[in-house]
Amino acid sequence: MNITITPAAGERMRRFLGEAPAAAGVRFGVKRTGCSGFSYVVDLAQELDAGDLLVQVDGVPLVVSAANAGLVDGTVIDFQRQGLSSSFVFHNPNATGACGCGESFTVS
Repeated sequence: MNITITPAAGERMRRFLGEAPAAAGVRFGVKRTGCSGFSYVVDLAQELDAGDLLVQVDGVPLVVSAANAGLVDGTVIDFQRQGLSSSFVFHNPNATGACGCGESFTVS
């Protein structure tokens, strides 16, 4: 499993984890939704579920469901601020298309 986080994304994730010291890590994956099929999920994982993979990336424990591993392998996670908005941004080599609003993606 190869996931990369930028320094900005790592700082944001470490801040989340600092506010929830009992969390197992940051859950990263996808869910079926949107007009293109999948959207990304970034949340705190309070515990590890059966089938979860725990990957340490630059000191950040990432929790990825085994079912999502093939869809997110190779992804670069960034965190960007634009004006008053801020969000995680994903560069996924497995994505073959995206919807116009950028909220969901497809794979072949």
